[in-house]
Amino acid sequence: MNIDHFPSRLLEEAVTEFSKLPGIGKKTALRLVLHLLKKEQDEVHRFSEAMTRLRDEVKHCRLCHNISDSDQCNICSNIARDHGVVCVVENIRDVMSIENTQQFRGVYHVLGGIISPMDGIGPSDLEIDSLLKRVEEGGIREVIFALSTTMEGDSTNFFLFKKLKGSNIRITTLARGVSVGDELEYTDELTLGRSIVNRLLYEQIIS
Repeated sequence: MNIDHFPSRLLEEAVTEFSKLPGIGKKTALRLVLHLLKKEQDEVHRFSEAMTRLRDEVKHCRLCHNISDSDQCNICSNIARDHGVVCVVENIRDVMSIENTQQFRGVYHVLGGIISPMDGIGPSDLEIDSLLKRVEEGGIREVIFALSTTMEGDSTNFFLFKKLKGSNIRITTLARGVSVGDELEYTDELTLGRSIVNRLLYEQIIS
């Protein structure tokens, strides 16, 4: 099917915008746009409004940098959570993956990425200083490294360990139920849950 020639400029513009999304080619984008055209106007307007409000109104938690509707996310503001245990993750998808296991009752710290010189990402590009500040302020007993088991993830873990090892806290990492090279969002909930429950002292991993 040739989709280089569109019967409508508006259709072409909509397809072009949808095809900018990750994993969406032009054929899939066309299918999605045509699907929206079949919907009632109210439905499409609600869809458009939801996307606009998401971009304009979504916030990042001032403590953990998770996505939130307010200045503090519902995890950090939950008094039933153990605020003395902080799980360090790469991104918001990892928070969602760990929450789905229902095995972790602490709080999180979202770095916003991992150290990757090849991609031009260094420690200053991540939320590392804010993590160190949280630890310095006291009240944290344990920091769990829950980054992807890739070379970049391991390098980030080691960098964080060097920064934190002088603190009087327990530093742990996920048990290696998560295969080397895996990203957390692609790990099944049972394996990820067990890896959290059976976490190890980080020093045991690197010694």
